[in-house]
Order: sequence, then structure tokens, then C-alpha cells
Amino acid sequence: MEQASDRKGFAMLEKRALIVGVTGIVGNNLARRLADEGDWAIWGVSRRRPRGFSAVTSLEVDVLDAAATREALAAVAPTHVFFGAWVRTPTETENCRVNGAIVKNVLDAVTAGGSSVRHVALVTGTKHYLGPFESYAQNHPETPFREDQPRLPGENFYYVQEDVVFEHAARSGFGWSVHRPHTIVGYAVGNLMNLGVTLATYASICKATGRPLLFPGSNAQYTGLTDVTDARLLARHLLWAATTPAARDEAFNVVNGDVFRWQRLWSAIARYFEVEVAPYPGEGTPLARQLEGAGAAWERLVAEHRLQPNALEHLASPWHTDADLGRPFECLNDMSKSRRLGFSVYEDSERSFFDLFDRLRQERIIP
Repeated sequence: MEQASDRKGFAMLEKRALIVGVTGIVGNNLARRLADEGDWAIWGVSRRRPRGFSAVTSLEVDVLDAAATREALAAVAPTHVFFGAWVRTPTETENCRVNGAIVKNVLDAVTAGGSSVRHVALVTGTKHYLGPFESYAQNHPETPFREDQPRLPGENFYYVQEDVVFEHAARSGFGWSVHRPHTIVGYAVGNLMNLGVTLATYASICKATGRPLLFPGSNAQYTGLTDVTDARLLARHLLWAATTPAARDEAFNVVNGDVFRWQRLWSAIARYFEVEVAPYPGEGTPLARQLEGAGAAWERLVAEHRLQPNALEHLASPWHTDADLGRPFECLNDMSKSRRLGFSVYEDSERSFFDLFDRLRQERIIP
């Protein structure tokens, strides 16, 4: 992390970002985007120190500890706060309590005794429309999803987090934005929900063991239209909303801007990894089942190719990939609001996956 002797100039930059969850797929890509801009001071909150990123001042703190959070953030006067962290617990009731506390503890800390905060950005996701993990995709909402669709009945920690932001904004006078990406594709290691890295490890194991690539999800996902969110595009969207007056106090869907069918992309992924495609059997064969007991095969790959020593469970999240690819209907997100207000960035979804795979190879995460 940055060890500059003179921190005064850094702290006095006009735009000062506090990124909660800087080591995750959202926070990592956002930090790099802000660093590329060149006029941001960046503080990153995480429970472990991020490596190899000198542009970020690291704040190692468990934000579930309110007192520790106040102490850690006492010397930080952020103008912009970005939330990209969450904790998974066994029940949605507990998810609501824990993940609401993350947002509350940080906002309590940065607004205590007055506030420098101008804008707070909260990253949630498509579970806003599909429901929490306990009842995921059991309703059938109208698609494409639009931001003005009403909340679903029942508990959802996204709603709790939103309400905490709204309450603090009303009290402290800052603007806010809520960002609802679909499945995020981008570089991160050890992320709880990482479809791209999960598929890369799965395909690598298939190639090494001579198995064909078998699509794990539902027929609706295999043959229907869908979209995804490139983490780099999400970072640009967060920056845009945080600095664009027209985007103040708005919720936004955030996707790449194209649509695709997994049936085609699955074959393209197979070609990238030089493996065969298994005929789709018409129903899902979950990755959790396909990767059961694959840890030893992955360890052999790591040793043979001298990869970074990451355990398979540290890279792959088959439970999340199965949830996304197992949905029984098409999932598409409308981006009209962002386009209307001036955000015109686009990413090619196929390139989102291949750029990620290229980087994983460059970093020696996969062979």
C-alpha cells in the first residue's frame, strides 16, 4: 500500500473515495478505475490487506464491529463512499441483520459530528427482482427487469441496505445511487460469487482430465437470452453516477448492453480452452456435482503448471454458478434509464469472459 511520507496532499484531493470491500470483484475494479482517473484519493476497507496496489490506502477493519469501524475511519473524510461488500449467512433474516449493519456502521462512522460525504453508492444486484437465496427465482417477474418494479414481499438484505442509505442520506444531505448488476464477470480471487473464475477452473479441469464441457444449468438459461455485467463497466458506472448530477438519488440496472445465449457462448468457451462440448441433456447437471472431489485434480494442475497455490474452493463458487445458470426463465435487465441520463458505455460479453481468462492465465491462476 502507499507509503508516501507526505499524506497531506493526498488527503486534500477534492475527490476522496472510501471503498468498502476493496479486495472483492467490485471494489478491486473500482479502485483501479479511480486510480486511472488520477485525481482521486482512495481508501480501501477490507478484512485483509490488498496486495500489489499502491494507489490505495488500506484500512483493515471488520466493519461489523461498530466501535472498530468508528476508530478506523476517524481520520478519513471521504467525499464519496462505495459499498461493494457483503457477508453470506445461513438465513435471510441473518443476512438482513449483518449486511444492514455493514452499511450502517460505516455511514455512522463517516457522518459522525458532521459529514464531508457528497455521494454514497450501493452495489446490490438482480436478487432485487428474483428474491434472496432462500426463495431465489421462485417468483417469475416481468422481464426485462426495470428499476421501478416494486419490491418483492418478504425479507431481502438488499432492501435493508437501501433503507439504511436512504435514512442516512435524508439525515446528512448526501446524494445516493443504487447499482443492480446482473452476474458480474471480472478479475478477483477468493470472491464469494464469481462465475467467470468458476468456469475457468472447471474448463481447466475438464481439459486436464479429458472430460467434455457440460453446461450445468437449465434449458431456459441454455437456450434463452441473458446478459451479464463486466466488472470494468460496473466500475465506470459507479464513477459516472457518483459524479453526474442527473444520476443523483437514482437506482440503476447495470449490464453490458448486449444479450447472448449460453448455447453459443458455451461452445466459444470450449474452443478457448480447447475442450469438447458435451451434448446438452435437456436439464441441468449442477457444477457442485460435476466438481465434487475435483480438489485433487486441481492440485495436480497447480503443481504441474506451477500456478499460484490457490485451493479450488478459494477460486470456484459452484453454488453461485448453479443458482445463476439454473434459473427456469430468461433474465434480462433494462438499461434505458442509464442511457437516457448519459451513460453510454458498452462491453462485449464474450470479450468480458475471454479478457478475464487471459488475465487469469497471465497471473498464473489457471494453466
